[in-house]
Amino acid sequence: MTLHTIQTDAARTYPWRNGGGVTRELLTWPPLSGDDWAVRVSVATIDKDGPFSAFPGIQRWFAVLDGAGVQLTFGPASQTLAPGDTPLAFQGNDAPGCTLIDGSTRDLNLMSRGGKSTMQLIANNDAFSAGSGLSALYCVVPGIWSDNTGRSKVLKAHTLLWDDSTPPGRHWFFASADESAALQGFWLHFKPTRQA
Repeated sequence: MTLHTIQTDAARTYPWRNGGGVTRELLTWPPLSGDDWAVRVSVATIDKDGPFSAFPGIQRWFAVLDGAGVQLTFGPASQTLAPGDTPLAFQGNDAPGCTLIDGSTRDLNLMSRGGKSTMQLIANNDAFSAGSGLSALYCVVPGIWSDNTGRSKVLKAHTLLWDDSTPPGRHWFFASADESAALQGFWLHFKPTRQA
């Protein structure tokens, strides 16, 4: 079992072709898979209104990290998202329109294919069941990650930690250094449809 971490500010930046923002790619998994990844985790800065790109066949999760938030429009329906709101799941071929509520935002994105993915808000002292597949933590505030085997790791704000070899029965915890913060972070998980 090997833990991996990366800070958002250390990740490579990719400007959007439409000029609407930039993406920092934190993780593509499995490693060395080129464009054939099963999971992609990134943080995007959205600077202006415009449509999301379409990703047919991809399951997407989206959450606002900071800024006033966004309004996403799916045909006649729309949904407003702000920091601390429950992450939104949608299909990648549903490329919503995005309207900024009041200035730029920074957002966490989880994309997956060939399995089932989840993203959920962290609540203090709640345990996360890290099952088989890929388990990850994105912390918005600094804190300490630990599991029920005694392992622990100090994390800076806006760090992604992940493990793709967690045995069944492991539980993860996050002790925030700022319990007053409305948004602590997110648990992420991906289980492939078929595992080797």
